[in-house]
Amino acid sequence: MASGSEIERLIQLLAKLPGLGPRSARRAALVLLKKRDLLLEPLAAAMQDAAAATRDCEICGNLDTISPCAICRDPRRDPHLLCVVEDVADLWALERAGVFRGRYHVLGGALSALDGITPERLSVAPLLERVKHGVDEVILAMNATVEGQTTAHYLMDMLGGMKVTRLAHGVPVGGELDYLDEGTLSAAFKARRAL
Repeated sequence: MASGSEIERLIQLLAKLPGLGPRSARRAALVLLKKRDLLLEPLAAAMQDAAAATRDCEICGNLDTISPCAICRDPRRDPHLLCVVEDVADLWALERAGVFRGRYHVLGGALSALDGITPERLSVAPLLERVKHGVDEVILAMNATVEGQTTAHYLMDMLGGMKVTRLAHGVPVGGELDYLDEGTLSAAFKARRAL
């Protein structure tokens, strides 16, 4: 067991990261501390640099070291297609997949009455303003959760007569039916199409 308060603080902070519980955080802290010169000190410097340099994009809400971000500044992107995502992590996932060459809008979350997240707490007003300026299609890439679907329906209503599409839901590539939950199977069955 670590006895120094600095070590305990490191473990507690690491445990707050997604995917790391207390045991994993202790193991990670131990590796970092054992390899201070190779890992801990460069990591601390990189984190400090990232904290100082990172900005929210004034247009889409992405995180970058410049604002507007590299995606918003890229002239090869189709300005007529706008993909709306809940969070920056969703934007980054779509970018990793390389399937979208338009622009993005990060809402900053999803509607949730239980958590008190109303449209005013999300980036809905800037979205509605953006679509007035040459956007032909809005693609809603919301998470397949109750909150995500509620947000998608709300945005569809707010976007009125615009062309609004959403990502398909259903069986993932490589997925086996007997491992899928009922909600995923239901969505896949409803979204079936002719071959």
